[in-house]
Amino acid sequence: MIQISPDSIADRFMRYVRIDTQSDPNSSSHPSSGKQKDLSKLLHRELLGMGITNASTDEFGYVYASIPSNSDKKNIPAICFCAHVDTAPDCSGTDVKPIHHRYYDGKDIVLPDDPSQVLRMSDSPYLKNHINSGVITASGLTLLGADDKSGVAAIMEAAMFFIQNPAVKHGDIRILFTPDEEIGQGTAKVDMQKLGASFGYTLDGGEAGDLEDETFSADGALVTIQGVIVHPGYAKDKMVNALKVAGAILDALPKKEWSPETTEKREGFVHPVAVNGIAEKATIQFIVRDFTVAGLQQHHQRLKKIAEDTVAKFPGASMEYTSQEQYRNMKEVLDKYPQVVAYAEEAIQRAGLTVRKESIRGGTDGSRFSYMGMPCPNIFTGMQNIHSKLEWIGTKDMAKAAETIVHLSMIWEERS
Repeated sequence: MIQISPDSIADRFMRYVRIDTQSDPNSSSHPSSGKQKDLSKLLHRELLGMGITNASTDEFGYVYASIPSNSDKKNIPAICFCAHVDTAPDCSGTDVKPIHHRYYDGKDIVLPDDPSQVLRMSDSPYLKNHINSGVITASGLTLLGADDKSGVAAIMEAAMFFIQNPAVKHGDIRILFTPDEEIGQGTAKVDMQKLGASFGYTLDGGEAGDLEDETFSADGALVTIQGVIVHPGYAKDKMVNALKVAGAILDALPKKEWSPETTEKREGFVHPVAVNGIAEKATIQFIVRDFTVAGLQQHHQRLKKIAEDTVAKFPGASMEYTSQEQYRNMKEVLDKYPQVVAYAEEAIQRAGLTVRKESIRGGTDGSRFSYMGMPCPNIFTGMQNIHSKLEWIGTKDMAKAAETIVHLSMIWEERS
């Protein structure tokens, strides 16, 4: 029977979250913040300390390691387990003080450094699953960093299990820790040849048992508006203010549908994220999301028509519409390799959990990895209320994530 200690993984997790690894969306460097390397270096040292002598870290903050196969079988694909070291820019990650509530009693948890921050079961009903078990929160001033240091801890704990239990058979296991996932740059500098994995799994999901094999397909769109500029003192019937045209385009967008705040489940959306410019020239940046490429194309056509129809009401103004591919739904790749998801389902069940197949209304490193030659669904870690001061995680969920990694590695060996 495979068992990982919740207390052991909790200690490991709390050690990691105390290190500030917040990524910086305004930086063009890799990694975007040098402090991410502080955790990368610690993980490198810990892997070496386990006896994984091939562990390495590079100038970009990636950590690579490999646990060699101990099976007599020669045709087992190399499997990668991946998590990201950075935390989100949305909430402070400086001086995180994790608190281990070892036997959660179901009552409200008042975070001590800001008593206005109260974790309530009425707001977070999943807490009910953790009564009499360990729950970890921050202190009220910062996020916790379970996204995704819980994934890091689960992979490290599983690695330790394999080193300490050499009788458990597995193929080649690759370990990868990435920077800058939170700002969409998690795969920007990864060396796929060095990684050398055929299939992968990110550990970056929510409730225990969750398995995500589908993401949005994502594009960016840019509407560039050219106005007509003249001296404002002599502008009557001549000036066309590009900023006002931009405002009119935004006002023409649907109010009760087609936006993040009005959609759910498998509905796509268009979302304006930035307006820049001056009276002469202005731009509107959008993100466009749907689960299918055909849906994306429909959104683009609709958005472009709204913009064109609006600009036409301002004689003299003109516009340009451009789009950029960002990432694509991983399911289009994973459906070609059904065993990748099927083995993960079996591993979750072997860990004693019920599988919940979910679609991600967003993207993961796995989305990009899947199109870089490594099909890569996403597995739970237990993280809840992510990117906020009320972020929390149950220690037994992290332990189950580590157990799932072990079972999954065993299944790949058994089936090969």
